[in-house]
Amino acid sequence: MAEHLLQASRQRQVKVMTAAAGSAGQAAVPLLLCALLAPGSAYVLDDSDGLGREFDGIGAISGGGATSRLLVNYPEPYRSQILDYLFKPNFGASLHILKVEIGGDGQTTDGTEPSHMHYALDENYFRGYEWWLMKEAKKRNPKITLMGLPWSFPGWLGKGFNWPYVNLQLTAYYVIWNERAFDINYIKVLRRMLNYQGLQQVKIIASDNLWEPISASMLLDSELLRVIDVIGAHYPGTRTVKDARLTEKKLWSSEDFSTLNSDVGAGCWGRILNQNYINGYMTATIAWNLVASYYEQLPYGRCGLMTAQEPWSGHYVVEAPIWISAHTTQFTQPGWYYLKTVGHLEKGGSYVALTDGLGNLTIIVETMSHKHSMCIRPLLPYFNVSRQFATFSLKGSFSEIPELQVWYTKLGKPSERFLFKQLDSLWLLDSGGSFTLELQEDELFTLTTLTTGSKGSYLLPPKSQPFPCVYKDDFNVDYPFFSEAPNFADQTGVFEYFMNIEDPGEHRFTLRQVLNQRPITWAADAFNTISIIGDYKWSNLTIKCDVYLETPEKGGVFIAGRVNKGGILIRSARGVFFWIFANGTYRVTGDLAGWIIYTSGHADVTAKKWYTLTLTINGGFSSGTLNGKPLWKNVSVNFPKNGWAAIGTHSFEFAQFDNFRVEAIH
Repeated sequence: MAEHLLQASRQRQVKVMTAAAGSAGQAAVPLLLCALLAPGSAYVLDDSDGLGREFDGIGAISGGGATSRLLVNYPEPYRSQILDYLFKPNFGASLHILKVEIGGDGQTTDGTEPSHMHYALDENYFRGYEWWLMKEAKKRNPKITLMGLPWSFPGWLGKGFNWPYVNLQLTAYYVIWNERAFDINYIKVLRRMLNYQGLQQVKIIASDNLWEPISASMLLDSELLRVIDVIGAHYPGTRTVKDARLTEKKLWSSEDFSTLNSDVGAGCWGRILNQNYINGYMTATIAWNLVASYYEQLPYGRCGLMTAQEPWSGHYVVEAPIWISAHTTQFTQPGWYYLKTVGHLEKGGSYVALTDGLGNLTIIVETMSHKHSMCIRPLLPYFNVSRQFATFSLKGSFSEIPELQVWYTKLGKPSERFLFKQLDSLWLLDSGGSFTLELQEDELFTLTTLTTGSKGSYLLPPKSQPFPCVYKDDFNVDYPFFSEAPNFADQTGVFEYFMNIEDPGEHRFTLRQVLNQRPITWAADAFNTISIIGDYKWSNLTIKCDVYLETPEKGGVFIAGRVNKGGILIRSARGVFFWIFANGTYRVTGDLAGWIIYTSGHADVTAKKWYTLTLTINGGFSSGTLNGKPLWKNVSVNFPKNGWAAIGTHSFEFAQFDNFRVEAIH
């Protein structure tokens, strides 16, 4: 292998590689010295004493919830470009793992994701977009590891209780519960059910919450220990616990990051990708979330590896965490092994090294400062990083490596900032397998024998544009590719394309709220269903929509403007809500819950008929019409000043919407 590397290295010497300093013209770039020219600390990278743990990959989560909602609406070629930046090998983030939400109809952070089984006898795997996303990921990287996890469950599994473990067989037939209590017997039943269905190759990760009490439970229960393949913890702060290590199972940070994708978020990601293994023996780290494809004003806006929240314009941003990922993902693969010789640098920062066992070596060095690498959670104890010289000596089977490729990132000031820049390669033959790096704070180096890395790129996407001021959707889609209408973001309930077999006329194709009972919730779902759409900055606007109540007497629907909250905060959403009810009344409220009543009265409304509602909000006043006739006017509305448009129902009930139109005045 060494001879092969030497030959390849000599062939490449004719290829001139420009260091970042040369291409930037003025910015200083770290010294890369092939000898001990400066005093500093020495670090040995050696496999003589065997190897460390097997590496399982770097990944990200779509869901938990509805974080990829707007991605599916992107026009081509931009949608494919975004997917390439995420999944295509040797191009961008080149992720090894994709974890998706198994939709359960409940609110799971930024929206609801539909279940494949809304009702007991229902089964439809074309709902939502996670199946589509998994296929797209697999298309780009056939070796990608796929994971699924439910945050919520359809209500019928609970048999009247907000609890998925009422009937273990039933839930196992349906699937461990994200960040909630686990049931030991359920995990065992799930393993038996998977085996019975011929899915022995599907592994179980538990409990997707904290290291304890799952680790202690496994040590006390040999069957539980046997059926769990991986212990997964969320936001472990790079640390594990003794019991988890004693199980001798694989340890994963199965949800991490969750931080704004600025340079600070990138610093957080760079630090934990190294230190989750160094401090906590975690061999996989999975970011929440994959891509910020949800309205930015929802909770945790822009906490994805990249941002794609404007399908109407095609605009997206390849953020710094994509290139931080590439430093590890493009130069390792699941099945490689960490060296035992990994650790912390003397003056702050860390280094890891991995090998494929065939002579290839990848070294990743990070010097992220405390200030510029704070993740959203947990609290990060203070540490200091300062300028240092670090000398690395390659020993064991690596001692004859002739050359290392060098990739470099510097976060911080724009004038000094580089993202995943290829520098001149390091020639090691004359230095006895040693090299010295000058390290400043907030830097990331990858030094590798692999020559396949690349910084993929496309022409710049279209410029950012606000949501269109005039927007309409008649939902006339005969065979929809996705079950949900573009740009509508369900916050409680599930709104799907529907074909009215009984109505051959104008309302043959509609949007229908399809849940008739409350799901087993993960968050504080509202008691009403609601789907939001549009520009959060909208203030003065007119919303018009045809509505159809399916529930006699008790049914109710609304259209709304200036809706100011969503996601896990949806229950407390304020706005201007115009309701009509099947009992022949209407109501105007200042909140989704219906506590703040502006006005109410009689309306000529019944179930099983179509009505056209119009809501106009202008300054501090609002008015509403029913079938074009004024129902109420000049009602004072002083708060909130802006927000999304929305549609919804009074309870978990069937109802339909058609010919939606909004016109906003900027």
